[in-house]
Amino acid sequence: MRRAKITIIGAGNVGATTAHWCAAAELGDIVLVDIPATEDMPKGKALDLMESSPVMGFDSNIVGTTDYADTADSDVIVITAGIPRKPGMSRDDLLATNAKIMTAVSEQIKETSPNAVVIVVSNPLDAMVQRCAQVTGFPKERVLGQAGVLDTARYRTFLAMELGVSVEDISALLMGGHGDTMVPLPSCTSVGGIPITQLISKERLDEIVDRARKGGAEIVGLLKTGSAFYAPAAACAQMVEAIVKDKKRVIPCAAYCDEEYGVGGYYVGVPIVLGSGGVEKVVEIDLTEEEKAAFQNSIDAVKGLVSTMAELV
Repeated sequence: MRRAKITIIGAGNVGATTAHWCAAAELGDIVLVDIPATEDMPKGKALDLMESSPVMGFDSNIVGTTDYADTADSDVIVITAGIPRKPGMSRDDLLATNAKIMTAVSEQIKETSPNAVVIVVSNPLDAMVQRCAQVTGFPKERVLGQAGVLDTARYRTFLAMELGVSVEDISALLMGGHGDTMVPLPSCTSVGGIPITQLISKERLDEIVDRARKGGAEIVGLLKTGSAFYAPAAACAQMVEAIVKDKKRVIPCAAYCDEEYGVGGYYVGVPIVLGSGGVEKVVEIDLTEEEKAAFQNSIDAVKGLVSTMAELV
């Protein structure tokens, strides 16, 4: 049986750690791609990871490269390429620079792996997914963004810490754009089937929700010189697994919505069914009036990002 071919574009912390999680779970053979100042860097990271396989007991083949020809006919592609926001850099600066990187990467993907399912991780996330879909011209279900899995993981972590229970027993959902306008949904959050509102006061839950929104910034503040990568990479690996194993996972991702939720043709975080074809279904749920208002605010923020990007590229 042929192993899935998984390409990860960007061999920085998120990309290399995604390769680590995917290899350890034997999700497929992995190609780690980067165009760094030192050409051998992706080869070095891939070889180092490959040399851990006898110890950890996995048989995935891992190669590092700077040549997109090595990625040809990939089944799944994860894009982590891009620059983080730096001091003195405006949001538009980040958007313009990463949109150019996303354009170049997407053009390569279009030529080398026209049948791949693409998971975008680069920020600003919702705009970058939109750009990838525009450039590749792939069916909308085969281009999606990783954010909701990560944001939900943070939300569930904070709830477990608050209640002193296993994270495995916490079920939660978030919607909207990736960032300060994301919308954690208390109405869709439970612990062992018990509604979260029966276990935590509204005031305290609001504080936990706010911490989840700012989860990435909290990590940046603690690290000082970098951003989160363990949890983002784990979230990517979960999405890769759902695709290569056709698991039909119901998870939140940045997916293309037109009539769904009245979004009108943008990528935004919603619950989906994720399988071998990518986004197999957008799951529409009833929201409270407060959740509807917050979700609309998030949609408007995404539209603003996409509009600004259109002026810059």
